[in-house]
Amino acid sequence: MSLPEDLSREELEAVQLERFTVLVQDVLSGNAFWKKRFEESGWGSAVDVTTRLDGLRLLSEFPVCSKQDFVADQDENPPYGTNLSEPLSGYTRLHQTSGTTGRPLRWLDTPAAWRNLLDAWSQMFRIAGVTAEDRFAFPFSFGPFIGFWAAFEGAVESGHLCLPGGGMSSGARLRLIEDNQATVLCCTPTYALRLAEVAREEAVDLASGSVRMLIVAGEPGGSVPGVREEIESAWGARVIDHWGMTELGPIAVECVEGPGGMHVLEGECVAEIVDPDTLEKVPPGEQGELLVTTLRRTGSPVLRYRTGDLVVADSEPCPCGRALLRLKGGILGRADDMLTVRGNNVFPSSIEAVIRRVSGVAEFRVVIGSESALDRFSVEIEPVAGAAVDEVLAGVEAGIRETFNFQAEVSAVGPGQLPRFELKGRRFVRK
Repeated sequence: MSLPEDLSREELEAVQLERFTVLVQDVLSGNAFWKKRFEESGWGSAVDVTTRLDGLRLLSEFPVCSKQDFVADQDENPPYGTNLSEPLSGYTRLHQTSGTTGRPLRWLDTPAAWRNLLDAWSQMFRIAGVTAEDRFAFPFSFGPFIGFWAAFEGAVESGHLCLPGGGMSSGARLRLIEDNQATVLCCTPTYALRLAEVAREEAVDLASGSVRMLIVAGEPGGSVPGVREEIESAWGARVIDHWGMTELGPIAVECVEGPGGMHVLEGECVAEIVDPDTLEKVPPGEQGELLVTTLRRTGSPVLRYRTGDLVVADSEPCPCGRALLRLKGGILGRADDMLTVRGNNVFPSSIEAVIRRVSGVAEFRVVIGSESALDRFSVEIEPVAGAAVDEVLAGVEAGIRETFNFQAEVSAVGPGQLPRFELKGRRFVRK
């Protein structure tokens, strides 16, 4: 029997329909949040949803939902809201969003739903090219943010030695990796760069070390060419990008055969790519916002969830041969992150790609002068120790001017003046 990630297009669609039907009939019918949305949208009942969707072809007629809907529900029905398919006593896991874009959102999982997330990670590990001999390091402080919780437990379930790195300094984490000869590192792109910076300070040669693969997530850096190249150069290892959300679980991952894109685990969800303004489906090759309907996050499911992430469906077959939807270039940016600078629409990830291409940048921060006119755009650069500061600044200034056709004010700050991040980097500041 084929593995879930290796099913044909027809087999994938059959699995999606079967799982969606079970979800609607057996799960959502007892979920107060979705019962209310069915009624408010004129769909009547869960059974009516199954009948009218007619094999998922009319899923686009169902209303979208967003993080704001769930935040409002939790505000009205504290502390967990009403998106619960079972009695509260049936839930054993609590996670919450990082709060980067607003108040943290709490999310509960049942044991069955959590096992499904671990199974999704097993699929990701196979797609990424993880082998039975690999040892995992998780230089991560395990708190309520879902982070790599499921990845850690999924790797344990798959039989791998897993090294937890919570409550340790960066230097201690590097020694943990070296002492135990870890071969796979799971962290954010920002923290992979931070560990590389500490390694330089402590004269640790990462490139000749044991790590052969970094599975990164939490921000778009893994698919940003400049960031990716810097990580791979520092570690002498392959970067594998992964994407997921607290509300959705692990959803997409880059395959080892085809760098520069991510496969969506379509047995775990239904993915749509739509115009952010009209919510109409866009053709393959055209950029749109990713909507996700989860199929096995049964304790707290979502239908047509607006992720806010912009993607493009790759119309070309992937070298790995899988039929799974492939997102060309991974996550391209967030619809609400776009900046308008002197008439130019740019994403933070695009700016970071340009800055990271310049040798000698240890850390940076972009300061945007006004939310309305955006008439001041300055970049603070913390150079690597020993770098030629003037050359680094000139390289960043020229790169921004040539790529985006506007001038940036580029200045240097002293060693250690800019913040470092263990989770998501917050390098773009509005003033």
